[in-house]
Amino acid sequence: MKVVLLADVKSQGKKGQVINVSDGYANNFLFPKKLAVPADNQVLTEMKGKEEARLHNIELEKKAAKDIAEKLKNATVKIKAQGGTDGRTYGSVTAKDVAEALEAQHKIKVDRRKISLNEPIRTFGTYILDVKLYADISGKITVTVTE
Repeated sequence: MKVVLLADVKSQGKKGQVINVSDGYANNFLFPKKLAVPADNQVLTEMKGKEEARLHNIELEKKAAKDIAEKLKNATVKIKAQGGTDGRTYGSVTAKDVAEALEAQHKIKVDRRKISLNEPIRTFGTYILDVKLYADISGKITVTVTE
């Protein structure tokens, strides 16, 4: 009997797979525990539609990430910080500060966790930071810290 798994089943398969099992195993174990449903045309069509929707959403996310990466090429973020001695700042400039300044100055919304900053910026100057927008899409942003 062909069934579609609704959850991972040990030694049988992963969620969403279509597998062939014995009638007794399906009727006595998989169906009562709601681990699988019979693989008929309606279920298979529904699975195909969900997969197409998932792929479409991935394409939309990639396109949005590419658009943001293009905008970031020309963006220079200027952040003012209070100065101390030896060209150092009193506080530090973090990824959160960079993300807020980017949104305020250029209307580009980027999550602070996507800005890779090994350690907070504690000196004045110009820095080039990587922004990981998607799995294989990244951009660079220029940050200028002034007094």
